[in-house]
Amino acid sequence: MPIVVVLIVLVVGSVLFHVLSPWWFTPIASNWQAMDDTVNITFWITGIVFVAVNLFMAYAIVRYRYRKGQRAKYEPENKKLEWWLTGVTTVGVVAMLTPGLFVWAKFVDVPKDATVVEAVGQQWNWSYRFPGKDGLLGTTSARLVTVENPFGIDPNDPRGRDDVLISSPELHLPIGKPVKLLLRSKDVLHDFTVPQFRVKMDLVPGLVTYLWFTPTKAGTYDVLCEELCGVAHFAMRGRVVVDEERAFQAWYAGQPTYAQTASQGAGDVAAGQAAYATCAACHGAKGEGNTSLNAPKLAGQAGWYLEKQLRNFKHSVRGAHDQDVFGKQMVAMAAPLDDTAMRNLTAYVATLPDARAPATVAGNAARGKALYATCAECHGHAGEGVWSTHAPRLSHMSDWYMARQLQNYRKGIRGGHPQDFSGAQMVFMAKILSNDQATNDLLAYVNTLEGSNRPDDRQSRTAAIGMKR
Repeated sequence: MPIVVVLIVLVVGSVLFHVLSPWWFTPIASNWQAMDDTVNITFWITGIVFVAVNLFMAYAIVRYRYRKGQRAKYEPENKKLEWWLTGVTTVGVVAMLTPGLFVWAKFVDVPKDATVVEAVGQQWNWSYRFPGKDGLLGTTSARLVTVENPFGIDPNDPRGRDDVLISSPELHLPIGKPVKLLLRSKDVLHDFTVPQFRVKMDLVPGLVTYLWFTPTKAGTYDVLCEELCGVAHFAMRGRVVVDEERAFQAWYAGQPTYAQTASQGAGDVAAGQAAYATCAACHGAKGEGNTSLNAPKLAGQAGWYLEKQLRNFKHSVRGAHDQDVFGKQMVAMAAPLDDTAMRNLTAYVATLPDARAPATVAGNAARGKALYATCAECHGHAGEGVWSTHAPRLSHMSDWYMARQLQNYRKGIRGGHPQDFSGAQMVFMAKILSNDQATNDLLAYVNTLEGSNRPDDRQSRTAAIGMKR
């Protein structure tokens, strides 16, 4: 008889958990109420069957329990019961599947006036592309993806010249207008979803898939990847901001086109050298860094990363936290720099000799090697840095500076700004280091890495521009 009690408690507990549970759908913010309705129909049908089957099992155990002197009646067939079970099961299955077919028919039928936007997924970031004034997206190829052309747009396709590029994981959309989202992956399987929009779809390498929706509520919503895509899958997040039309147009007008980004020339080394005189006061004449002035080594670091950090300081994405004392100093230094000045500076830094920074952190490199296995997925197995994962070079760089930044990530001093998407990922990753000793062990191993001999960003940019011409 205890099994009867267990079955009844299971049914009552499940019903109460559903009724009282705070975990349910997020508030809907799109036109896809039909998705919720379909899920609810499936839930109620399966829920009723669950309750009925378990209560019947409890009844059968009590009704047909063992009694001394009684024998079970053998009845191999009961056609009437079989017909009833077949009929009820058929009705239940049809009731669950039919609404889904109607929703799917609507899902694949995109409104003709839908705005077309491309969402590009890669480990572990999102980026977006709008067609320009011609209303057409240019062709792309994975073979054309470079630091200067991260979308892989074909420079020989005139349709792509006016494509509007959104390199940030934050996408803005106008409220009340249907959107067709074309989905493309540059590496592995991903899945694009915004829970409040109720639609999701896989990104398959080599294919372009799609989904559509109409945002119905202004606000900010998280973009998630719901396909296991690697070690940092959990940190692959973006943001969709649904704006009123005027706010959307203001944001859209400030985004660059492919033609604009492709026309940016290589930085002027001579101009960068003159501007670097200010930087040299702290970072050293050869970019070797200065521990006493809290200035890390710059020589050998990738130009794309240095430019990104200068922009973050300029716009207070970094250095905004009250406890980020040294970041605040860099905010003031980066404030007068425009994009051209930043390219000039990084072009000059690329000419500085790359000597290994002296080790200042003592730790167990053998233990650090195991910890670095996670870091290697983004920063490279030799610590060389990987631009496609937004991961800077670690080998040969200032270990004391890396130790401070890891501590800042763990304490929330860095990575908390809404626009610091890469920093937010590092907040998650830094938590694998349980204490300062683990950080020291990790950096002791990083100090043994040799990096790799790759062409610097200035040479790569020049070569790419020459190829386009």
